[in-house]
Amino acid sequence: MRKRLTASAAVARPPLHPLPRDPRTMMTWDASLAWCTLLLLAFGLVMVYSASIAMAEASSHTGYRAWYFLVRHAVFVALGLLAAFVTFQVPIKVWRRVAVWFFAIGAVLLVLVLVPGIGKSVNGSKRWISLVVVNIQPSEFMKLAAVLYAASYAVRKAAFLHAEQPLSQTLVRGFAPLSAVMVLIGGLLLLEPDFGAFVVILAIAFGILFVGGLDWRLFLGLAVLLPVALAAILIAAPYRVQRLTNFLDPWADPLHKGYQLSHSLIAFGRGEWLGVGLGASVEKLLYLPEAHTDFLLAVIAEELGFLGVAAVIALFAWLLFRAYAIGRQAARLDRPFAALVAHGIGVWIGVQTFINMGVNMGVLPTKGLTLPLLSFGGSGIVANCVAIAILLRVDYENRRVLRGFSE
Repeated sequence: MRKRLTASAAVARPPLHPLPRDPRTMMTWDASLAWCTLLLLAFGLVMVYSASIAMAEASSHTGYRAWYFLVRHAVFVALGLLAAFVTFQVPIKVWRRVAVWFFAIGAVLLVLVLVPGIGKSVNGSKRWISLVVVNIQPSEFMKLAAVLYAASYAVRKAAFLHAEQPLSQTLVRGFAPLSAVMVLIGGLLLLEPDFGAFVVILAIAFGILFVGGLDWRLFLGLAVLLPVALAAILIAAPYRVQRLTNFLDPWADPLHKGYQLSHSLIAFGRGEWLGVGLGASVEKLLYLPEAHTDFLLAVIAEELGFLGVAAVIALFAWLLFRAYAIGRQAARLDRPFAALVAHGIGVWIGVQTFINMGVNMGVLPTKGLTLPLLSFGGSGIVANCVAIAILLRVDYENRRVLRGFSE
């Protein structure tokens, strides 16, 4: 009897409504994106040390210290994380206000790189400004500046980018001004020369225009003309044509013109499924040039095999998925600038990662592009960390809007 009464009372009792959740106790940032970034940075720290030991021990400017590049890379990662923490505090609306100025400063730095006595040349390329203790590579920060400027431009010129406008208006008032600016920046990059950064910045700018609603007729024309223009740039420089022919058949001259790619392919072949073991790479023993920068993935493939490369690809895939998901959410919340910035960061990281991996695997011509968040390089690490912090800020503000806070 007691059981029946109790059950009846329970049915008669009105349902309990959950208490409102305190916004301060809810997740306010994308933990999966943050952890993915931290994993890539930590993994990069380990692999840069492994890939650079032989080079550090053999080089006099390092004092023959095996841990030279490890310490410097650790400092760069720490500076990147500090810069990311500060950047996360800055509202997206502030980035929109300063986007043009940030882009202008980046352009000035690209000019200073070309000034004798200011720009520093390494391996025939003048891409750095020496600050005695460290070298700054302006093209890395220009990628971030391009994201912010192109997003700001697309929002300001939205009325002239869509198909509802006459094509002439879209071309003259929407497409042409940004194209002219990007051609100017591209010219400065080609004078360094830095063709890889030029391709990435072009992809960022026109990727943002596409997401921002560029008239499909213009985009179709661009898709046809851009490869022709890039081919003309390649042909104009004999060494670029030589790189292209070497990439098609590196084994035709494996000791000279095909040296880098042939040793990268050997590293991939030796790694097989599970690799030869962490620290056991042979190619990093002064056979593979730039093992700790441009060809870090080849060392990962040799030491950790297919499994290690697949793990790296999976981490980048998740990072890109979150970038585009955050961008889509910002667009649904009517935050166009934030949406375009998130998508632009995704294009930047995605295109640069694809090019670097393609070069390492022999499916693209050799380019001087590092693997984001992994390869040795202070400017690249700091710029990547700042970009991820801005992406996290976009997500943070999206979540606040969803909870009813104004931004």
